[in-house]
Amino acid sequence: MTHHPPSALLSAALDAAERGWYVFPLRVGSKRPALHGETSCPRTGPCASGHAKWEQRATTDPDRIRAAWSNGPFNVGIATGPSGLVVVDLDMPKDNSSTDTPDGVTTFAALCERTGHAVPDTYRTRTASGGQHLYFTAPAGVRLTNTAGMIAPLVDTRARGGYVVAAGSVTPAGPYEAVGGPVAAPVPAWLLSTLQPAPKPVQIPTGPVAGQSRQYADVALDCEVRNVATAADGTRNATLLRAARALGRFIASGDLSRPVVEQALRGAAGANATQPQRYYDDVIRRALDWSITHNSPRGRAA
Repeated sequence: MTHHPPSALLSAALDAAERGWYVFPLRVGSKRPALHGETSCPRTGPCASGHAKWEQRATTDPDRIRAAWSNGPFNVGIATGPSGLVVVDLDMPKDNSSTDTPDGVTTFAALCERTGHAVPDTYRTRTASGGQHLYFTAPAGVRLTNTAGMIAPLVDTRARGGYVVAAGSVTPAGPYEAVGGPVAAPVPAWLLSTLQPAPKPVQIPTGPVAGQSRQYADVALDCEVRNVATAADGTRNATLLRAARALGRFIASGDLSRPVVEQALRGAAGANATQPQRYYDDVIRRALDWSITHNSPRGRAA
């Protein structure tokens, strides 16, 4: 296996830093951070006040970058959270997947078409597996986290708490190469709406609250169904996804049954539908699965 020379990888790190993106070294020929773990932390330098993880140690300081990459031909990681980025990861099907499974690029293009928008023109990289990373800038004050398969199959996102491998890096599977526009565009409004966390239910006071909680769940169901039914063209898909994510919390808590939620959302999405019913059913199913998985039943530790 060959590696890029240190000068090329250093240049890649400096180029990313010049864009305002916070970088840190990845292991040679790898996608894993090259920094020490907490158990072997020397508690000196950047860790003098306690172990600093890769997101905390990522930097745009050219001097620190040159010092780090003087120690070897490290690949380049970009910490998406500190960089103010949302990166959409369009993956390829695994080797054992069905041959007719669409890749993430195809799926995302279809999703954009359904929302009435073109695939955004933004900075992007081709990954070693043949997928793509689409870079977007996140609006100030909005906290977005990582997602996996929530938007669509083989479409993940990296934001706070995540990182991506920068262009110029190389792994045994191949290089990461810049192939798109010169700058990262703002995250599209329809995608931002989809990624923003669903509002948490209002906390019900302690005591005999079972009836109150179910009553609140019924009100939330009526509200979300109305939001979906009255969503403007081009926003219905995102509204449906957010509604299902919000209502999945009540299924997880036992305050609503899944068949009731699914039937209500299906009817709302079908009103003035612009897509086949099976498309809306898939959105509802994936969003409910995600929400139920991420919200443990009442009284059970997460």
